[in-house]
Amino acid sequence: MQLHRNAKTTPKGRALIVQRVEQEGWSAAQTAAAFGVSVRTVHKWRRRYRDGGTSALGDRSSAPHRMPRLTRPAHVAAVRALRQQRLAGARIAQRLGLPRATVGAVLRRCGLGRLPPAMPPPPVQRYERAHPGELVHVDIKSLARIERVGHRIHGDRRTRVSGAGWEHVHVCIDDASRVAYVEVRRTLHHPDAVSFLERALAWFAAHGVRVQRVMTDNGSAYISRAFADLCARHNLRHLRTRPYTPRTNGKAERFIQTLLREWAYRRPYATSRRRTRALPAWLRYYNERRPHTSLNYRAPITRLQRASA
Repeated sequence: MQLHRNAKTTPKGRALIVQRVEQEGWSAAQTAAAFGVSVRTVHKWRRRYRDGGTSALGDRSSAPHRMPRLTRPAHVAAVRALRQQRLAGARIAQRLGLPRATVGAVLRRCGLGRLPPAMPPPPVQRYERAHPGELVHVDIKSLARIERVGHRIHGDRRTRVSGAGWEHVHVCIDDASRVAYVEVRRTLHHPDAVSFLERALAWFAAHGVRVQRVMTDNGSAYISRAFADLCARHNLRHLRTRPYTPRTNGKAERFIQTLLREWAYRRPYATSRRRTRALPAWLRYYNERRPHTSLNYRAPITRLQRASA
């Protein structure tokens, strides 16, 4: 039950008011002084209790008893029917000869103020490779360079730093184990993307994982000839997401959210260099100790250990 914001008493407090007067013999003035209300209020709750018991001690509706100008039920039904045909409020008002404000009020009251999507969202299709290295997800997240503590921390946008530039976080996450390799690079172009993946493949190989497939979006670095040559040299099958469908590369997208929340924006870094220096320690924590919900609250490295056992 929602109480009025200025109410001094709750239904239990009102029942106690009635109890003090009716059963314990307090006077109305004493009860009013004890509860910080008027004598008239004490009598009001006594009267309502006598009329309906404890169920009558709640707040009554503030709607008027008579509403002679309320929109007729037939008009409400017609507005709902036309809205189901995906007509705009102005079109409905024109067709029914009603004011647009009236149609808008009816739509909001019926929960139809905003049209639902014409097509239902596609069902979520979750998948997971069986063995480490079968597929890795690669993506890039751009971060603004830090020259001093910014408005994300102190909240004052008047002191924003402009022209500091960007740096780019390249991520590579294994589909089966969720083990991740991350670097901060100067650009998001193909020289940095190719060299990053070279080092990521070597890092996974040092952990006993041979990468077979790599999934990326359709960024310019990933559709370049240099990236294709890299995949050919390492016998990698390159999978690309459908345009405007980032959920296909969802494991990389979700890892980036965790990366930003727990590393990039977790504390106020004075400079970008300090933020970058904090990355290896956080990445070791993520891979070796951080519980992962999709892995039954085990760390990602445990799946690599189990695969190599």
